Amino acid sequence: MNKTIRRASVFALLLVLALLVRATWVQYYDGKALADDNDNRRNAIATYSRPLGNIIVAGNAITGSARTKGSDLAYKRTYTQGELYAAVTGYASQAYAPTQLEGIYQDLLNGTDNRLKNVLDTVTGRRADPGNVLTTIDPAVQKAGYQALGGKKGGAVAIDPKTGKILAVVSTPSFDPSSLTDANTAGTAWKQLNADGDKPLTNRALRQPLPPGSTFKLVVAAAALESGLYRDVDQRTDSPDPYTLPGTTRPLSNENPSAPCQNASIRVALQYSCNNVFGKMAVDLGQDKVRAMAEKFGFDDDALDVPVRAYPSVYPSGMDKAQTALSGIGQFDVTATPLQMAMVSAAIANGGKLVSPHMVSRVTDSGGAVLQDYDSDAGSKQVVSSATAGQLRSAMETVVRDGTGTNALIDGVTVGGKTGTAQHGENNSKTPYAWFTAYGKSDSGGKEVAVAVMVEQSDAARSEVSGNGLAAPVARAMMRAALK
Repeated sequence: MNKTIRRASVFALLLVLALLVRATWVQYYDGKALADDNDNRRNAIATYSRPLGNIIVAGNAITGSARTKGSDLAYKRTYTQGELYAAVTGYASQAYAPTQLEGIYQDLLNGTDNRLKNVLDTVTGRRADPGNVLTTIDPAVQKAGYQALGGKKGGAVAIDPKTGKILAVVSTPSFDPSSLTDANTAGTAWKQLNADGDKPLTNRALRQPLPPGSTFKLVVAAAALESGLYRDVDQRTDSPDPYTLPGTTRPLSNENPSAPCQNASIRVALQYSCNNVFGKMAVDLGQDKVRAMAEKFGFDDDALDVPVRAYPSVYPSGMDKAQTALSGIGQFDVTATPLQMAMVSAAIANGGKLVSPHMVSRVTDSGGAVLQDYDSDAGSKQVVSSATAGQLRSAMETVVRDGTGTNALIDGVTVGGKTGTAQHGENNSKTPYAWFTAYGKSDSGGKEVAVAVMVEQSDAARSEVSGNGLAAPVARAMMRAALK
């Protein structure tokens, strides 16, 4: 063969091989990335080519699918009582990435989850029938919290202490997820929601940590009892009043100057919410012991999935003694979500054991076969001893019966709680946050519930903002609904 022809043939062969290698690379390596690209409209067309699976509350679907007109996306997501459940469902949109349960279970709800495929689906590549998500939400508790918060800006969570089931996740102001489902109208709604100063897209129950104020005193009290600093909630503490922050000339004042806070016991200090007692107690314990206890309750956990990823509640580090004292009353850089403070009350109510909180009970295929049972998989840990939990319950019941939490009283229910009024802004210039965390146990049926409520903003005058005045009535409504 002519030398020139031979070289040309080899070169042509190499070109063919290069094309084959590139085609193979695109097909088998880049193919999945291209298929999963958010800008690939074929994905949206496939997702909305038929109805999605549903999110279920108490046996009823709170989601659905509706036929569209004049679009290559055959169906769009619909919601029943969308504003009520937005903090649970999130949204599934033709234009934007899904959020909350819609996002976490996107593959299950659109039929691409491999657990849904049978042998024939695997061979043919057919998309399986979509599955469903069964939540732990109690519609009565959800509605009670939503209505009680009303026009206030805030969040609330209710948990069954024995099972870890989340009975309510409430965030106000809310929004209607249906406004974001249709690609033709979602853009306008998206701009309006993001321009709203009240931030309705923010899930205040799970994803907005704020200073918890005096509700954090429960964590400090638990650390004091567990470490042996005080033997029980009725032992008098070493707590001068006024108490001067270490290294400063600034006294840590109490909300009620006439309250019997000097050397008060933990019970009395919780009853009157004595800052001097818990500020000094945090210093006496040291920030490491307080942090260790806070982390047992769930603080500083950056992987708290319920299964929605909750923002971590934070107990800070590297503080001086004055800052440690302020952290003891839930100020300085301490932050918490309503979920976190509900977890504190849930553990105390459950003999010191914290069962992993979760708001999905099971996920199933289209025929109802269980793919995963979260109720059975829920883990637990002993946060404090049963004796310490009993001491704290006794003191929390005094708070509601004779102290700052009387607005949470319910006939026929044993209620224990703790109020909080968290200052913030330069020189505490902004309206305080009102907090209340509690548990309730039916005196007749034995049912239990733990709740936490945070009111970020309301129409109340600054002087009228308090945990008992704004947050406790919301908690009472939710506990009553859960225990009826």
